[in-house]
Amino acid sequence: MFAKDKQFLGIIAVADTIKEDSPRAIKELQNMGIRVVMLTGDNERTARAIGAQAGVDEVIAGVLPEGKEQVIRALKEKGKTAMVGDGINDAPALTRTDIGIAIGAGADVAIDAADVVLMKSNLTDVAAAVRLSRASLRNIHENLFWAFIYNIIGIPLAAGVYAHWGLLLNPMFGAAAMSLSSFCVVSNALRLNFCRLHDASHDRKRKNIIEGCLIEKKETPDEFSGAIDGQGKEEKTMTKTMKIEGMMCGHCEKRVKKVLEAIDGVESAEVSYEAGTAVVTLSSDVADDVLKKAVEDQDYTVKGIE
Repeated sequence: MFAKDKQFLGIIAVADTIKEDSPRAIKELQNMGIRVVMLTGDNERTARAIGAQAGVDEVIAGVLPEGKEQVIRALKEKGKTAMVGDGINDAPALTRTDIGIAIGAGADVAIDAADVVLMKSNLTDVAAAVRLSRASLRNIHENLFWAFIYNIIGIPLAAGVYAHWGLLLNPMFGAAAMSLSSFCVVSNALRLNFCRLHDASHDRKRKNIIEGCLIEKKETPDEFSGAIDGQGKEEKTMTKTMKIEGMMCGHCEKRVKKVLEAIDGVESAEVSYEAGTAVVTLSSDVADDVLKKAVEDQDYTVKGIE
């Protein structure tokens, strides 16, 4: 804010903005069954604001470069992962993930560490790359069929297996069948030229396949310690605030939240590493020692419970 002689003159506001195509790209990935996580070193308040605009499934903020690699390592235990990055800080994580995707306009070290490089800076190309990879894999499976079906049918005929029924393959037709097999394989492969990479109308979620950066979705934080049900009756809940030391990032928040919410009688837990607190909402009485032990088993220190 600017003032002169105690008179207000004006204000300048600076904010992080997202690219116009980012929400669309994230929506397309989600429609493919891919869980999208934003992993950033920025502060949590800014990260969550941008994440809400983009529509991501999860935000992990305040992560150092080595912390990104550790998060990717943890996510890989839940399923296959792919990471998109463009900076020097992203290089370790791009190397650790199953598929590293670098932005073409990014740092050279990120490009070198990635498996796939997007020539443009559009995030919609990530979805296009997934479509191309799926189409290529489907094409390979089809080509294997055309490569073997002629042999499966023709070899027994040529060997006289069915000669008793008068079925025998003329060598001339055998040579034609082999040529036709190659023709089918090549023609089918050329169909990839007609793949519409930016057409999302045919996207389908794949069952039993986990792709993308994965993390358990956090529950929406309650704005009130007591909720009112549809009958107008107030639920009896109580809260406890825990003072916790040792949390360094959003990943630490997730660990503490997970162990607290696993305790019987804990309805929800809102954890903040910046404030060093965990606000626990209880549906029944839970002893302080139980809460303390659950957190300290994760190598954090509980300084007090109110």
